[in-house]
Formats: sequence, structure tokens, C-alpha cells
Amino acid sequence: MPKYSIIIPVYNVEKYIKKCLDSVFSQTDKDFEVIVVNDGTKDNSMDIVKKYDVKIINQKNQGLSAARNRGVKEAVGDYLIFLDSDDYWEKNILKELSKSLKNNPDLVRFQIKQVDENDNSTCYNEEGFKGFSGEEAFNKIVKYHFVENAWAYCIKRKYWLENKFQFAKGKIHEDFGIIPLVIIKATKVNSIEYVGYNYFQRSNSIMNNGDYEKTKRKVEDFYQHYLYLRDEINKTNLNKQVFMSFIANSLIIKITELNNPLYKEYKARLKRDGVFNDILDDTITRKLKKLVMKVSPKLFKKVGRR
Repeated sequence: MPKYSIIIPVYNVEKYIKKCLDSVFSQTDKDFEVIVVNDGTKDNSMDIVKKYDVKIINQKNQGLSAARNRGVKEAVGDYLIFLDSDDYWEKNILKELSKSLKNNPDLVRFQIKQVDENDNSTCYNEEGFKGFSGEEAFNKIVKYHFVENAWAYCIKRKYWLENKFQFAKGKIHEDFGIIPLVIIKATKVNSIEYVGYNYFQRSNSIMNNGDYEKTKRKVEDFYQHYLYLRDEINKTNLNKQVFMSFIANSLIIKITELNNPLYKEYKARLKRDGVFNDILDDTITRKLKKLVMKVSPKLFKKVGRR
């Protein structure tokens, strides 16, 4: 049984998939399986994939969530890693990760470097930690970049299955809809200091195009994820103040992408659903920011989120 199951959904990524797979197969730690889920790709991506020693799963196009869920179903490794097909690793990421598994964590966070199409990069050197509870880890990670991105974590497969975690099928921002729960419900969480994950920011990705119809869909999906997370965390006995403040803050910022009159409709909906009540106001600074947020989320976004 391999230590790692690396799940890579593929859809129209012929420009990027070779670099992604090369980065996996050049790892110094070889104890892994690679599961490529062909999500109905229309280009030549799979011609490239077939040159590698990977397990291929073909399905009709159902989106990233369904592809990842299918990958989990087929996985046999001790740990799950979700690798986006346009991203790539440094060659020692699994070696460094393996060192961090000695205390049997449910979850390990990677260090991330963001790279754009012009090879400009930003390295996020965030403090590592070891043996934190899920609540402790969440309270720390929430101050980092890329908090809810699934590709930023290595997750124990048994932990994932026992909690019946799944990505919400057919929704955008699928990571936001589950990863915060994955973090806070964990018994033990580590974070490695090795910068090994290269996140490639494409200018034409679904998260960055200027299509306002997609923007409206993104906001509504984000809202539905928020409601799900709020319901799920309220079923637990965990200290949820920071968790609730984070997801509420994220949602409030998200609606600022809308134009009037839809923006005003969502702002009224936030008030009706008590979203503003979830924002922490335990210091004078937070009280002031909460007041600004309630009056004008768009002004709050300009002033600063923290």
C-alpha cells in the first residue's frame, strides 16, 4: 500500500500537465500512487498523461469536485494529496512531508509559492508548527494565505473517510465548502517549513475571468458553502468563534464583487441571516472594523480585512 495517493483532476490542461506530472515523478520519495481523473477533457491532455505510470479514471465532465471525490474513492494510500493539474512541486516535498508524519497527524499543511505566467513569484514563508489540535491549527492558519485550498494540505485518508468529507458537486469555491471543517475537526495538525508547492495563477482561470454571470454564480455558491459550514460546525462542541468569524468575513468580502442592485440584495440577506453577528468584536479595533463592515462591506474591503 503506498503512503500517498496523489489525486490530479484533468480538464483541458495540455499546456501544463507535463510539468505537473514531471514534478511528481521526480520526487526523491517514491512511495506514492498517482490517480488522474479525466474529467471529460477536450484537448490532448490525456495523450500526455498516458506516457506516465498513473491510474487513469475517465468520466464525463462533472467539474472539479466530482473528479476529486472520484479520486478519493479509488485511492488506497495512507494519505491524500490533491494536486491541481496546472501546479507543480519542488522535488523534495514528499521527503519533507514524510518527516512530518512521524507523530501521526490527520493533516499537514504545505508552504506555498505563487507563480504567474510571466514567472513572477511570491513566496509565503509562514511559520511551521507541529502537533496542534484542529482548533489551534485553524486559529493559526487563518492568518496565512490560501487558508481553504485543498491542494495546500496532505490529509490522512482514514480521517477523511471517517468524517465522510466530500467536495460539493457542481459548485464553485468547492474548497471553501469543506477544507475549513477538515482543519478544525482534526485531532493533530502539522505544518512543514519547506516551500514545496508551486501554485500557478492562470489569468484565464474560472476564478479570474471577467464574466459577471460567473461572478454571480460564485457569490451564490459561496453563500451556500457558508450556510453548510455554519450548520456543520454548530453540530460540534468545538470552540467555533474564530471559525465562524473567518467564514462570515470571507462571505462578506465575497459579495463586494457584485454590482448594485444585486450587491444591496445580498447585503440585506447577510443581515437577515445574522452573518454580521458572527464577526469577532473582542477588541476595540475589531469592534470598529465590524461596524464599518456592517455599514459598507465595500469600504471595509478597501480599509483592510484584518
